[in-house]
Amino acid sequence: MAKSSNPAGKKGVRIVVAGDRGTGKSSLIVTAAAETFPTNVPRLLPPTRLPEDFYPDRVPITIIDTSANPEDKGELAEELKRADALVLTYACDQPETLNRLSTFWLPELRQLEVKVPVIVVGCKLDLRDDQHQVSLEQVMSPIMQQFREIETCIECSAYKHIQILEVFYYAQKAVLHPTGPLFDQESQTLKPRCVRALKRIFIFCDHDRDGALSDAELNDFQVKCFNAPLQPSEIVGVKRVVQDKMVEGVNERGLTLTGFLFLHALFIEKGRLETTWTVLRKFGYNNDVKLSDDLIPHSSLKRAPDQSVELTNEAIEFLRGVYELFDSDLDNNLRPIEIEDVFSTAPESPWSDVPYKDAAEKTALGGLSLDAFLSEWALMTLLDPARSLENLIYIGYPGDPLSAIHVTKRRRLDRKKKQSERNVFQCFVFGPANAGKSALINSFLGRPYSDSYSPTTDDQYAVNVVELPGGIKKTLVLREISEDGVAKLLSSKESLAACDIAVFVHDSSDESSWKRATELLVDVAGHGEDTGYEVPCLIVAAKDDLDSFPMAIQDSTRVSQDMGIEAPIPISSKLSDYNNIFRRIVNAAEHPHLSIPETEAGRSRKQYHRLINRSLMFVSVGAAVAVVGFAAYRVYAARRNASN
Repeated sequence: MAKSSNPAGKKGVRIVVAGDRGTGKSSLIVTAAAETFPTNVPRLLPPTRLPEDFYPDRVPITIIDTSANPEDKGELAEELKRADALVLTYACDQPETLNRLSTFWLPELRQLEVKVPVIVVGCKLDLRDDQHQVSLEQVMSPIMQQFREIETCIECSAYKHIQILEVFYYAQKAVLHPTGPLFDQESQTLKPRCVRALKRIFIFCDHDRDGALSDAELNDFQVKCFNAPLQPSEIVGVKRVVQDKMVEGVNERGLTLTGFLFLHALFIEKGRLETTWTVLRKFGYNNDVKLSDDLIPHSSLKRAPDQSVELTNEAIEFLRGVYELFDSDLDNNLRPIEIEDVFSTAPESPWSDVPYKDAAEKTALGGLSLDAFLSEWALMTLLDPARSLENLIYIGYPGDPLSAIHVTKRRRLDRKKKQSERNVFQCFVFGPANAGKSALINSFLGRPYSDSYSPTTDDQYAVNVVELPGGIKKTLVLREISEDGVAKLLSSKESLAACDIAVFVHDSSDESSWKRATELLVDVAGHGEDTGYEVPCLIVAAKDDLDSFPMAIQDSTRVSQDMGIEAPIPISSKLSDYNNIFRRIVNAAEHPHLSIPETEAGRSRKQYHRLINRSLMFVSVGAAVAVVGFAAYRVYAARRNASN
């Protein structure tokens, strides 16, 4: 496998040379650029440029000399922050300068948050006392253990021209082909993200999906990545190298995934990182071993605040196929290990953290049914469409990424049309502490009721499929908003734009819970009226197994009638009596015009606008009469003048 050419997009590498005074920084730079040792070196060199043909990658290098004098500390810090790579020098004949690397220079870089590869260079090798010679590995191993940012170490002599050009070659290579994202030096293994990317590439190149790269497939891979075919003898040689070290790396069909990964680990161990980076970049990966942003059509995801993004039928059918492929025992239960396998070609599993972790209903065996699997995808597409699209690409979506998603109509248009055609509805769940919000969420996900109470501090999500009459399925997302989080939510003008329906839960046995729930209802409804993002609302009377507080019926009837919404829906999580609450939530979201509450302020504002509009209408009619009258007078005057 051949070496790479200039990695795409890198127009130049800026290498900053730093270290204690008198460690040989300037002599190192001059000798590299002029290929001769300088007799007189200025205190500080101007920027030095090495032409693009200086090294095989054909990327020009700019070398920046720095001063270690205290008065130049600010300028030094600025240069360090602008570096693509750092060369840190010490003098081989001055052991104290080596100690200063770990006591000053490397901690200083961390304090400045300089996160670039570091090449440690021992200069003045010719002056070292041979009687006290210690191997470089022995000296540097403890420092490299402590400071992982060190890419490599090298000793050189400008005076004797020993390993001078290698210094800046390694520095450039550390920028263009960094070790850190691909390889764990301590365990001597490929990093997980690198393994996942190479697995995805392997699957792409395994055209017949037999789990091995045949000679023809291996040759196609070589041509795609390196623009040069492999000779039959070279293919035999590659497979022999793998088989000698790892029997399972090759089978009768060709090079296995295990062998493919071993081959890349071998390249990296031998310092040929450019080979693996060329492969990754050819398949669109960046230095973070993630697909480059230009492969994700972010611009197509632009939308108004009250629009959302859903998966298309094409994407859903693809995901059904993925589910069936990984549900190997066909028991409609994708186990955690199988879910991990689904995302084994993505940089990491997107559902391992909140808000996706534990957001869908689990089977009795702790896995996901097909509906739950699709629900998780619907939730991710709703909350983070770019991430959803990215992961579809990672797991092998075959079509144009744009065919996988569509942007819905604006919610305010749905209200005008009195009908929503969305497939995914988001419901905000409000209510005071201990009202029963979490119990409602848990019941939605099929979890057993618990008497123990733990307050919700952060928003949490739950997603599931709701089946309507006629077998129609809609996806419902419940977002539980803690009582303390309401003020923060409503501080944003567009906070309700993404909400299809709001539910207000109260403890039906507690009058103070009811009063607080109605306060929240008025706050949310008022915010919707003020911002133009009005949302339909339902009131849920939880804990119906307990006795209602006195005046509960009268109070709830008055509030629902005053605000023009449905009477509270009684439920009991303890008795598993949910009164079709989730279907009723979806029905209200589908007909958003029927359940929008009206506050007193909103009613007064509407009456005021009606009054103004009526006044304007009278003014308009009066003006029209005046215009007609004036026009009639002009006709009359013209006729009179004509008759005279």
